Order: sequence, then C-alpha cells, then structure tokens
Amino acid sequence: MKLKTAMILAAGRGERMRPLTDKVPKPLLKVQGKALIEYHLEALKCCGYQRVVINHAWLGEQIERFLGSGERFGLEILYSAEVQALETAGGIFNALPLLCPDSQDELFTVVNGDIFTDFDFDTLPSHLPEGVEAHLVMVDNPDHNPQGDFCFSGDKLHSKQGKKLTCSGIAVYSKFFFEQGSSGVNRLAPMWRKGIDEGAIGAQYFTGQWTDVGTPQRLIELNNTNS
Repeated sequence: MKLKTAMILAAGRGERMRPLTDKVPKPLLKVQGKALIEYHLEALKCCGYQRVVINHAWLGEQIERFLGSGERFGLEILYSAEVQALETAGGIFNALPLLCPDSQDELFTVVNGDIFTDFDFDTLPSHLPEGVEAHLVMVDNPDHNPQGDFCFSGDKLHSKQGKKLTCSGIAVYSKFFFEQGSSGVNRLAPMWRKGIDEGAIGAQYFTGQWTDVGTPQRLIELNNTNS
C-alpha cells in the first residue's frame, strides 16, 4: 500500500534568507519562476499522494492564499497554523490529528519546504520494519555542513559506524515515533539521536539533485545553475 499523506514543513522565519523573507515566506521563493513548495506538491502528486498538510507561522496567510485547497495540484491541502513556529518536531506533533485522523493512518512522509530536489518519493518505503519508527533520506555533505549529521551503514543510521552523511529533510515517520512527544517548541534532532541509539531509525542514501536553500547566495546559485 502506497503512502498517501505528506507534510511540508513551512513555518520557519527564514532569518538567513533575509531580506528576501521579510515579505515572502521562504517556501514561496522562486526557482526558475516556480515557488519551491510547488515543486514538492507536483512531485508528491506524481507519486500518488492524496493529502498534504502544510504547517506555517511567518506570513502563513500568503501560503494559504497561494496554494488554496490544493485543487489545481490535484491534492487535498490542509493547513496547520502555528502562532509561533514550533520547530520541526513541535510542528509535526501539532499536526498529527491532520496527518493521522484515524487508526489506519500510521505512516506519513515529511519534507522540508525550503529544499530543492529531484528526489523520487516512490523510492520511500511504504511500511517500516518492526522496531523502526522513522526512515530518513541522507545526502552527501554540502559545503555548509562538511561534517555531516549521522553515520549511514546498510539500511540504518548509526552513532559511529558507516559513512557520515547529511539529513536531507525528507523522511517517513510512524505516528508512534511521536508518542513520547509534547506540545510546544521542539526539534527533531534530539529525537533522531535517541532513535539511533535504540536502532530504531532506518535510512536510504540519495545521490541526486538536492540543495538546502538556506541563504540568498544559494538561491542565486540554484537559479543560475538551472537557467
């Protein structure tokens, strides 16, 4: 059974992208005339996803006006508004009632709204092995993160064993990964580290196009590369 629900994280203020993000939320910044978030929606639709939950805080009303209900993408788009940005884990925890509305909905995909990639969402697992509650997509270390995040070996992440790679911002989660979570501002990184220590996080290595559009210079380079 294919995954049908995804979440796009779009609540960040985008401090490093200022002044571009003073008046426009980061996921609406454009690469080759198209908003970053549109590329994700089109890719998800192509891979059979039906519902997309988008969290937002800073200038979130612009995102809702621009995307609407999702009809023009052939998707159902739901919004999880945050008074203040709740960070990655907090935003997902807050959106769980939308992501998993009934007992049959246990898995969902998450993608950062500020990355640009040609990742094929069809390559994500549609189920997770017993004891695994998260599956992260890892990429080669970019210049701004030369030390990487976690070690990858086989089909799991490890604290020391394997090749050091960077988290791409794309993942599949079980709702049970967030059972011990709480409302409020929380980051995913501590949960990842705990899950890795427990052998509960699977992973895959992606070598295609991927850019963390975190600064104006990276956005300029991305547009120049794709011009």
